Amino acid sequence: MTEGNFVDYVKMHVASGNGGKGSAHLHREKYIAKGGPDGGDGGRGGHVIIRGNENLWTLLHLKFKRHIRAGHGEHGSSGRSTGADGEDAIIEVPLGTVVRDTETNKILFEITEEGEEKIVVEGGKGGRGNWHFKSSTNQTPRYAQPGIPLEEKDITLELKVLADVGLVGFPNAGKSTLLSVLTSAKPKIADYEFTTLKPNLGIVKYRDFQSFVMADIPGIIEGAAEGKGLGYYFLRHIERNSILLFLIPADAKDIVEQYEILVDELRRYNPEMLDKERFVCISKSDMLDDELKSEMANILDKDLECDYMFISSVAQQGLTELKDKLWNMLNT
Repeated sequence: MTEGNFVDYVKMHVASGNGGKGSAHLHREKYIAKGGPDGGDGGRGGHVIIRGNENLWTLLHLKFKRHIRAGHGEHGSSGRSTGADGEDAIIEVPLGTVVRDTETNKILFEITEEGEEKIVVEGGKGGRGNWHFKSSTNQTPRYAQPGIPLEEKDITLELKVLADVGLVGFPNAGKSTLLSVLTSAKPKIADYEFTTLKPNLGIVKYRDFQSFVMADIPGIIEGAAEGKGLGYYFLRHIERNSILLFLIPADAKDIVEQYEILVDELRRYNPEMLDKERFVCISKSDMLDDELKSEMANILDKDLECDYMFISSVAQQGLTELKDKLWNMLNT
């Protein structure tokens, strides 16, 4: 999927259907001069429903659908006939979609399972026909209830990619290269910062036909909280990850300092993200000889707060061990 086709944020206006009016019909038939009230109920207005679809990976199909309306309920008729319900409007979304009320920014619900359905605005109830109101003192009611009017709401759909492992790092740290080597994904790779402009997903194949999902997001830099670089726009895509995999290049001036900057940016975005398991990969380590690796390991063992590993995506070094480590972390 090209970068322009990845849509993870959509605003739209949704409206349910009006409930149908109840009927105030009075029964008339040959030989039955005064048959009494027999007006039927109005039909229910259509709901607007959000449904999960595991075959969707983006909100692209909703990019230009800014107004969604459900059908109106039919009016009741004679013979106590109930009007037909209005047609529901179903909006299919990928798993991991969060639905917010645009006006209040309150989260209404999240869709996480295939076929899961949530009503975002309910259709109006149909009005009751006049036969409901007959009594011993009012044997010929000539009135019925109107249907309840529709509901309208502005909603925002936000996609949070569901993946097991999320790649975190500065621009040009080798995240896209690692994803392209471990999976069949084909992210854009180039020798300049912010090559990745949209999140990428890939499936990492493991032993015995097992697998897990890895997500690559655009790089974050110090000051992302103030909007530098691409800011925090894409960090929501790693909120659902079980493991945060930090990639720091071997030629970084200070690996521990870069790690702490990244952790601080995550904390400023959402402190709960620091509760996730973390692992550090020193990428581009094919540039290091054994002596340099040993010296760096002595420093990292003392100053780095989590486990780490030296890898090289280009030279295919340490990748099997990395998959073993991630698999064990995911399954313990």
